[in-house]
Amino acid sequence: MTKNIVKLAALPSVFGLVALSMSVKDTDKPRENSTEGLELFYTVPQFDETDTAVLDNTSNLNLATTGKSFTGFKEALGFKESQNDYKRINQLGYLGKYQFGRSTLLLLGITDTDEFINNPRLQEKAFVANASRNKWVLRKDIKRFTGKVINGVKVTESGILAAAHLAGPGSVKSYLRSGGVEGFRDAFGTSVYSYIKKFAGYDVSFIEPDRNAKVDLDS
Repeated sequence: MTKNIVKLAALPSVFGLVALSMSVKDTDKPRENSTEGLELFYTVPQFDETDTAVLDNTSNLNLATTGKSFTGFKEALGFKESQNDYKRINQLGYLGKYQFGRSTLLLLGITDTDEFINNPRLQEKAFVANASRNKWVLRKDIKRFTGKVINGVKVTESGILAAAHLAGPGSVKSYLRSGGVEGFRDAFGTSVYSYIKKFAGYDVSFIEPDRNAKVDLDS
């Protein structure tokens, strides 16, 4: 009887050791749904990918073949305006790759905004025509201020034309002739100063000054 009691008392200990052994072995085996040891690739944006400063940086654009040419100027400016999206319409109603206002399009002879937003060739022609108009309006200021330093930035013809695209030639005149005192910022806080600095040094000699430049809708 005593022997039987001892045997029965020992059984829980034996079962405990077996259970412990099984649990240790189980922990050595990777679980079927575990990601341990796997290299994970996430497609959700990280902090710096959603930072507006990064999205606003034209260095993200590959301009290796365009450099400081006129094409490089157009592509860099288009990237700054809309990330080169021909179909972009912002919350203020500005249209296309270069974010034209409707009043400017009317000056250039474009009345059909639906056609404009769906026609990349038309948008490129509008950009050239608008730059020609601005270059004519600012021709004296380009001659007078190119090479001078205002607010620590060397003024260039391409910087002037880029700023005119942003703010209009009148605002650029005011900025230059006031020595940078009279500034301008658009609804998003972008300034004439920032465009003169950002788009300096491009070759825009391709643009001919034309007071009445319009888009040829038939070509």
